[in-house]
Amino acid sequence: METWILITIAAAFLQNIRSVLQKHLKGVMGTTGATFVRFGFGFPFAAIFVGLLAFGMDYPVPQLNMQFSGWVTLAALAQIAGQALLIQMFGHRNFTVGTAYSRTEPAQAALFGLIFLGDRLSSGTLVAIAISLIGVVLISIARSAAGTTALLRSVFSRTSALGLASGAAFGLAAVGYRAASLSLGGPNFMMQAAVTLLAAILLQTVIMLIWMWFRAPGELARIRAAWKIAALVGLVGATASFGWFMAMTLQTAAAVKALAQVEMIFTFASSVLIFREHVNKLEIFGCIFIVAGILVLLLV
Repeated sequence: METWILITIAAAFLQNIRSVLQKHLKGVMGTTGATFVRFGFGFPFAAIFVGLLAFGMDYPVPQLNMQFSGWVTLAALAQIAGQALLIQMFGHRNFTVGTAYSRTEPAQAALFGLIFLGDRLSSGTLVAIAISLIGVVLISIARSAAGTTALLRSVFSRTSALGLASGAAFGLAAVGYRAASLSLGGPNFMMQAAVTLLAAILLQTVIMLIWMWFRAPGELARIRAAWKIAALVGLVGATASFGWFMAMTLQTAAAVKALAQVEMIFTFASSVLIFREHVNKLEIFGCIFIVAGILVLLLV
């Protein structure tokens, strides 16, 4: 099995753990604070990754360049924008439908990858993306009373626009991170990914700190009070991101994001085993489609 596949599956698993931990944090702080900890508390671990590779494995640290700076800045801002759009969407009716549209991220990443990097995908990979997309949409709307009819009818609604914009932002971020990592030119995919992660997470931490200082100062105290679990979120989140960046250095962002839909299976399992939530038929069918899409992706 190819290296990028193993790394992506591991990263998806870790991201699910991070999401479970962040769900716990939401009980003691607001959305902004719970979002910040993945960046602010992840930064020290990102620095450790670079240090271990540089001093522990004697890999040279690549020299930064303007192309790298441009791509990593674009990607970091796009990721924050995608998260902000998701949060804004929660204030609208039928936000579940919007969430389903936000799951078009792999398809949009394929388009951005083709436009900006010339990444071309095989017909089999495109089919795999389509199949897994059906799966995540089914899971996204499974617990919505509106169902598939509302999904089709709301194509031109504000909620759907926010969902599509969020998916576009995350897709652009994925392609941007891949471009930034590749622009370093070496010494290997691990160091390139680690340096890209460190630069991105530093920028995001500074931006969110400034935002909270002026707009939500109370969050800073709540973050300090929950520093232990926040540090765990930072560790797991940074490790997951390191995995994503390594995988996207080795493979197109669209293929990585398509395989990353396996996270929905992990989330599904967490809902059932940890939070004891009820399972319905659409969720089961959604999982089947995701698994089918992943199998197609692995076999092409």
